[in-house]
Parts: sequence; C-alpha cells; structure tokens
Amino acid sequence: MARLLYLQNGTSQQSVAKLDERFEGYGLQVDRFWAYQGEFPENLDEYDGIFLSGSPHGAYEDIPFIAREHDLIRSAAEKKIPMLGICFGSQILASALCGKDQVFRRSFCEVGYKWLPTSKAIKTDAITNEWGDSVYMYVWHNDEVRHEHPDMTILASSDLCPNQVWRFRDEAIWGIQGHPEISLEQSRIWFEENRDRLIKDGADIGELNRTADEAEIAKTSLKKFADFVLDAANAQRRPGSGLLTTA
Repeated sequence: MARLLYLQNGTSQQSVAKLDERFEGYGLQVDRFWAYQGEFPENLDEYDGIFLSGSPHGAYEDIPFIAREHDLIRSAAEKKIPMLGICFGSQILASALCGKDQVFRRSFCEVGYKWLPTSKAIKTDAITNEWGDSVYMYVWHNDEVRHEHPDMTILASSDLCPNQVWRFRDEAIWGIQGHPEISLEQSRIWFEENRDRLIKDGADIGELNRTADEAEIAKTSLKKFADFVLDAANAQRRPGSGLLTTA
C-alpha cells in the first residue's frame, strides 16, 4: 500500500474535515505527524506522497517547526515525492520552493464560497483536469501566495486572489489556497467553532451557511492526488519483488 506522510500544522491533531481519514478511504496508508508540535519523521525514505495541512501561522514566521518543514519540503522535492498543500500548506510549499518573499500578508481577508475561474493549464494537469472553466470552493485566508514566479503554473484564481491553485513547474507538487476538503456537514461545525474569528475577518455566518456546498467537483483534486500517489508508487515497484525502488 502506498504511504502518505500527513503533516498536521494546526493546533489540534485532526481538523474538522478529517482529511487524513478521507485519504485512507482513497486507499492510502496515512502516517500522521503533528508538525505543529514538532513531530516529524526521521527521514522520507518510506513515503510515496506528502500532504501539508493548514495552520494558524504564516509560512514567513520564525518558528522551529516551520523552519524544519521548509527543509523537509526541499528534501522531498529533490526526491520527487508528490506533495499537496492546502491553505498554509500551499503557502509553505511556495515559500520553500520559490522563496520566502512569495508569501505575504493581505490587507484584508478573503472569505466565502466562490467560483474560481480556472486556467487552460488544468486540461493537462493530473489533479485538476475535471474542474471545467471554474470550480466552486470555500476560501478563507489572510496570507497569499504571489502569482508571477516563473516556477509557478497557475491553475485557478479568484477576483481577489490571482493564485488560488498552483503547481510547481511540471512537478507533482500542488498548492490549493482554498478548502476543497470541507464537506457540507463539516462546514456547519467549522463555522460555529470559528464564529468569532470569521466575523472578525469580515464573514457573514448566515451567508456562509446559505452558500455552503458539498463542493464535489473541487474534491476530485483530492481523489486524483491520492490516485497519483498510488499510481506512482505502483510504477516504482520492481517486477516481481513487491518492493519500492528508492526515490
């Protein structure tokens, strides 16, 4: 079974979305590490893919776990390990691979369910090629990844953020600023648990509940990432050995 390194960068060991369990449902063996508390694997030799979660911190902050995660990302990129980051996960991928100046604090928060226009690049992209001309997704962020770096392929944007979804070069490394992982049921819980923060960031809780959606099309990117990791792991197996070749 393909193994996914799941780095939880939040203040709890599991988020409301329970994306780690979703990945297990997609057929991946998920190894969870609470990076926020300084938990990291000794090495990356056993992993076929890596997921990086959201966080209350900024990728530009001088915090030990963030510095360590930068190093891990660069090492994983050298080993050609597929990676997907959501929210802070997208930002720290950009910071580690394209430069710390690529992540900045916005002057105001972007929050709400939105239709995100996609670029022509999704047609040949491995995880976003089912999205169509736009994709509906919940977004909530005060930090942002710049969009003009030559090593970034922009896959989707919004009216307030030109880089909502991106890929690093032609590598199997993706960042998603929004939250495709949140289900309709989970969104109600998330809105209530974060009501004060959302209101402070300018959100209308009633409007969020009215516009909330299962966002099934957005979630195809998560399934396709899992499938990519599974396929890549299978392709590395030596004929008849049942063992994975080294990255």
